[in-house]
Amino acid sequence: MIATYSVEYGQLFRHQTQVGHFFTDDPIACEEFIAELLEHGHQLRAIRHNGADLGQADFDRVVKIAASKMASDRICQALGIKTDEEHFRFGFSS
Repeated sequence: MIATYSVEYGQLFRHQTQVGHFFTDDPIACEEFIAELLEHGHQLRAIRHNGADLGQADFDRVVKIAASKMASDRICQALGIKTDEEHFRFGFSS
């Protein structure tokens, strides 16, 4: 059975890109994994839903959500505030 979401990513290892895959049925877990990839500078190659590549608009939307989550987490950590206050003050999705 195919997982609902799959993410194909690359990571640089000794001057060669190693390709990895992440599979999940949870859209939130998918977004959190993509946020981790962005934070660590890994290459995001493809996002698939039910085995088919996401279209450009959907791909960009998922990456934007992941980037907002990453920014929100960093602001909360740096300022020692909760996500509700961060959302009120800075407007990132949490």
